[in-house]
Amino acid sequence: MILLTGFEPFDGETENPSWAAARSAAGLLQSEGLDVRAVELPCVFGASAAVLEEALERLRPELVLCAGQAGGRARISLERVAINCDDARIPDNAGNRPVDEPVVRGGPAAYFSSLPVKAALAALTAERIPAEVSQSAGTYVCNHVFYALMHALRLRPGTRGGFVHVPYADTQLPAGSSAPSMPARQMAAALAVVVRAALATTTDLKFAAGATH
Repeated sequence: MILLTGFEPFDGETENPSWAAARSAAGLLQSEGLDVRAVELPCVFGASAAVLEEALERLRPELVLCAGQAGGRARISLERVAINCDDARIPDNAGNRPVDEPVVRGGPAAYFSSLPVKAALAALTAERIPAEVSQSAGTYVCNHVFYALMHALRLRPGTRGGFVHVPYADTQLPAGSSAPSMPARQMAAALAVVVRAALATTTDLKFAAGATH
C-alpha cells in the first residue's frame, strides 16, 4: 500500500500544486494496478502531522511520499534530510507562527529520508523531468511534516518514506511572471516516477548530487 500526500493552499494562494500532483499521481499508479491512496494535509503546524499520523495508522502503507510546494524552485526537489526545527517566516493557515521550536520535543536533530533519492533523481533525469537532490526542506510546515513522518516511521520497520518539493504550477502565475514553474501533469508524472524508483530500489545508487552551498 502506497500513501501520497499534498497540502492545501496557503499564504493566500488558491491552489497548491503538491495536492494536485499527489492526487493525479495516485490515479496514474492505480491505473498500473498499485494500491495507492492520496491524502490532503492542512498547512498547519501540528494538525498536518496529526492528519498524516492518522493516515499512517489507518492505511498502514509500506511506502509514503509527501509533497509540498516550494515556490521559486525550478526543479522537483528530492529532500534528503528533515530537521527538528519549526521556524516560520509567515503564519500557517491557523495563524500559528512558531519560532525556533522543535517539531518533536526531545527528538533527534534530524532524520534522513529512507527513499532512494539518488535512484529517483536518475529516474527523473531519464524521463527528462528537471530534478535535484535538496539538502534542506526549509523550516515551515513542509519540513514539519517530513520530520513528523520520519519520526513516526521509526516505529514502523519496513515502511519507507520521504518528501518531495514541487515548483509553482504554471497556472498559478500571473501573465508575465518570471518565477519558475512546471506543468501540473509533469509534477504528477514526477511523483509517480519517484514511487516507481522506490519500489524498484532497495539499495540507493551512489553518485555525486550534493551542493557546495
